[in-house]
Amino acid sequence: MIGRFAPSPSGRMHLGNVFSAMAAWLCVRKEKGTMLLRIEDLDPARCKEEYALQLKDDLRWLGLNWDEEQTPQSQRDKVYREVFESLWERNLVYPCYCSRDALHGASAPHASDGTVIYAGTCRNLTEQERALQTKAPAYRLSVPDETWGFTDLLQGKYEENLQKECGDFIIRRADGVAAYQLAVVVDDMAGGVSQVVRGRDLLTSTPRQKYLYSLLGGTAPEYLHVPLLTDESGRRLSKRDGDLDLGELRKSHSAEEILGTLAYSWGILEHFEKISAEELVGEFSLQKVKKENIAIRNFLV
Repeated sequence: MIGRFAPSPSGRMHLGNVFSAMAAWLCVRKEKGTMLLRIEDLDPARCKEEYALQLKDDLRWLGLNWDEEQTPQSQRDKVYREVFESLWERNLVYPCYCSRDALHGASAPHASDGTVIYAGTCRNLTEQERALQTKAPAYRLSVPDETWGFTDLLQGKYEENLQKECGDFIIRRADGVAAYQLAVVVDDMAGGVSQVVRGRDLLTSTPRQKYLYSLLGGTAPEYLHVPLLTDESGRRLSKRDGDLDLGELRKSHSAEEILGTLAYSWGILEHFEKISAEELVGEFSLQKVKKENIAIRNFLV
């Protein structure tokens, strides 16, 4: 089994990031598999090398080691472009000139999670109509009127009709950079990843990624979407808000305290105790853990 942790170096890790890393690490170590680390630094405006170095130091401090490191996404543009061109040649991709305001207008259809369902506005533009556009286009993948689903190892069965509940989605941004959905599938295929553990906020991305796997001739991995950490009001923890920043936590808590807090809050431990990552492997079982979001402030010590 090959698993991975794929963080974005856009700031200091917060406790939610640590939780996802711990969950992915435990799933791999329990099965004596191979753990990959991949730095997802596609956005040069937000991602910095200093953050990537700090992220690795934080993971080592926590005891969440890895066996192999994949090439950072910022160095794989040629690979992404080759895959994009292969989809373009199969007439599966088209340019989209829609502005953000148009996409998020009040009349735009929205999915249950609040994301915009693309209406296919630019799908059937003629060459003459495209020639009149002045905005640099993003590129969307045409999706079929088909239901794609999977059984999550924790959340259970999930499915959605790609055309009705998602719409054609972007695989290359207007600035020429590969979009998340394309890059993550290409990289997981390259790494031979057989299990993806990540936050449940990405649950809705999985049918899209499974469809991409089918187009690229790959075999989709198993998926396990862990609950999100929230504050007591139910608001999700975020790097942007500096919630439970690991830099601050390291000043007042040991790695064993942080891991023990997370393990107890998720249900791995019956009682809070200080515990190392290696010791947690023996305690870990998917039969113990919760699938609902966790109000982590209730468990901080």
